[in-house]
Amino acid sequence: MTDLTASLVARLRTPRVAVSAFFLLNGGLFGIWASRVPAFVARHELSPSILGLLLLCMGIGAILSFPVAGRASDSIGAVPVSRWLGAMYVAALLALPLMPNVWTLGLVLLVFGAGHGGLDVSMNAFAAEVERRARRPMMSSFHALWSVGAGLGAASGYGAVEMGLGPGSHFWIAGLALAVLCLSMSFVPWEAEAVRSQKGTPLFVFPTGPLFAVGLIALAGSVGEGAMADWSAVYLVESAGAGEGVAALGYATYSVVMVTLRLFGDRITAMLGAVRAARLSGIAALCGALLTVSSSSVAPILAGFALLGVGYAVVVPLVYSRAANDPEVSPGRGLAAVATLGYGAMLMGPPLLGAIAGLTSLRVALGLLAVLALLMIGLAGRLSPTR
Repeated sequence: MTDLTASLVARLRTPRVAVSAFFLLNGGLFGIWASRVPAFVARHELSPSILGLLLLCMGIGAILSFPVAGRASDSIGAVPVSRWLGAMYVAALLALPLMPNVWTLGLVLLVFGAGHGGLDVSMNAFAAEVERRARRPMMSSFHALWSVGAGLGAASGYGAVEMGLGPGSHFWIAGLALAVLCLSMSFVPWEAEAVRSQKGTPLFVFPTGPLFAVGLIALAGSVGEGAMADWSAVYLVESAGAGEGVAALGYATYSVVMVTLRLFGDRITAMLGAVRAARLSGIAALCGALLTVSSSSVAPILAGFALLGVGYAVVVPLVYSRAANDPEVSPGRGLAAVATLGYGAMLMGPPLLGAIAGLTSLRVALGLLAVLALLMIGLAGRLSPTR
């Protein structure tokens, strides 16, 4: 039995499993936190504006961490950097329920965001190395596991509430269990790829040339993802008169389609190539956006959300894979630069859509997704590493 167990553990401790564990950890910890935000609102009596500022602290922490994590991944190696950032991310999650006031909560959310964002860069750098050595697309399945982790983390929040557990008990039980499972699987033999010297180069390099176009694709996809997370339910209520329960189906429909397609995304990319897959994704997003904003009943709007899920599913994995394989920029720096554009769009996109909706209507605001889909279609050719 001991030999069988050792053999099973050895089979599980492969580079692909290690990358998958990092993605599962990142999504899971985020889902755990997101599921209990209402408890923090109630405990600290947070107004919407104060909550927005706290979430901004998390976003700022992530953005600040991108170039640092990218440089460290290039210099030290993506695997050890991912382990350290994963440990920091877990520690910040465990500290959140212990904070006595809004000020300390904001500081810990800054660290929590840095762990989340930094790990996002380093684990994608590791994923790109594994993908290159395997010589076949793998990035989409890794990103699918992030979504699975986020869903499991959110589900743990529902279970904790049903059992009457506060955020403290919930975070320590679920967070530590996830950390032990995932980080233990990260200890695999892996020799980092050599990266050319970075002496004299700035910490952060804004993407230029083809990589700037790749960043714009990330921006377009990220605005769409943020819009679905924050506005899909509201749109169903306002435009189709849906009740709260039906409105919740909007993001659920989008998420299920996205995760399912990401699980098959590597095969799609291998069959079609990155450029064609991205262009078809943009066409699906365009059709989904047009169907959504032209409809006033639940069924076609949900169909539009499903098409948007198809449109955004493989785009972000393709963008990260391209950024990590840029011929002019090192993997860590390329990922950091593109992640900054993408995450910045995820952070600022929904408030921008809200401002447009306030001046016009939410239907008009979501029409911007069609314009961004056209951008994805037009720039898809830049996902070829030789361009």
